[in-house]
Amino acid sequence: MQKEPTFENALSFAQDLIRIPSLSGEEGEVAKRILLEMEALGYDETHIDEVGNVIGTVRGGQGGPPVMLNCHMDVVAEGDSGAWDHSPFAAEVAGGFLHGRGAMDIKGPLALQTYAAASLRGSAPGDVVVAHTVFEERAGWGMEHLMASGRVKAVAVVIGEATGGDIATGHRGRGELEVILQGVAGHASAPERARNALDLVPPVLKSLAELATRQGEDPVLGEASLVATQLDVSPESRNVIPDRVVVVVDWRVLPGSTYDELEDQIRMALRPNLRDLPEGMAVEVRTAREWQETYTGIAELRSLFTPGFLMDAGDPLVVAAARAVGRRKEDGPAKIRPWTFATDGGWSCGVFGVPTLGFAPGEERFAHTNRERLDLEEARWAFARHSELILALQKTLG
Repeated sequence: MQKEPTFENALSFAQDLIRIPSLSGEEGEVAKRILLEMEALGYDETHIDEVGNVIGTVRGGQGGPPVMLNCHMDVVAEGDSGAWDHSPFAAEVAGGFLHGRGAMDIKGPLALQTYAAASLRGSAPGDVVVAHTVFEERAGWGMEHLMASGRVKAVAVVIGEATGGDIATGHRGRGELEVILQGVAGHASAPERARNALDLVPPVLKSLAELATRQGEDPVLGEASLVATQLDVSPESRNVIPDRVVVVVDWRVLPGSTYDELEDQIRMALRPNLRDLPEGMAVEVRTAREWQETYTGIAELRSLFTPGFLMDAGDPLVVAAARAVGRRKEDGPAKIRPWTFATDGGWSCGVFGVPTLGFAPGEERFAHTNRERLDLEEARWAFARHSELILALQKTLG
């Protein structure tokens, strides 16, 4: 029996998803659950691609342009479960909120998108493609693969990252870079025989702080920013002088930035403060990379760089979206603004040029916290507005 695309059923589906932990690379069980739900809702086509993205299509009947809805399936770790007011994987409904890891980032909105598409079966002028991706939390491998494959022909993308009901038009990108300091290890009892890599940390931090004061600015997205966030020291033994220190840099970049350019900027910033390195010491700058393996078994060494993007607030697509969505508690079009954090839109729009905007319930301030929650009144309203949003985009693009 085919499921009805109601908000109550969508909420129950969201609870099921929250109860399945799904760190990046471990999205397999959530993917299976989503595929089953798409089939139960009567999607015309469903499949899982090579890297594990779940893709379903609700066919339109009038040859209109296809629109894609997107959320990611991975979540960040829950941290100390005891620090949560509500168990992170219990998916409790209390006080008018859905609680738990993924409630708003992003399994709650994922459920709403999946059901909203089904509600348009037979009435949308064009196809509604729903693609839920892997590894968004670790630089967006799923979306990059999906767009590069060319198998999804959508002419616009709606991302379900939290916007509080606003229309989001872009964000700064994120680069994770490493400054690697190399010395010579030695026993702490004989420091004269070693070259302590920690000695290079102060001039490196000074250089990064100086570079942080020379960042570009966008009138909508604000200023680019960078900050050192971590020191990794090896060997880790406390009675050994370390020969290697990695300074991790988090850089929030403006659209158009590339990791080659970011690396060069850090190298230039380091030169005045590291002119004459002692013999046996060296400094290297590189974009952070990690070995990633999808739950389908594909593995790659991938850079941790998410591009930025920005849609013009006056773009007819953005204007139509804001009018279609409106505001929950007052008259007029939805507010148009950027996100403060990075999303898969950096790939869909920033790299592949497909117009991309965001719409979902939820407050950004709860993302990645032990207070993550989704306001159910707002979620019910957003669910009802999705159909108007999709139809408005297809009409504008048609």
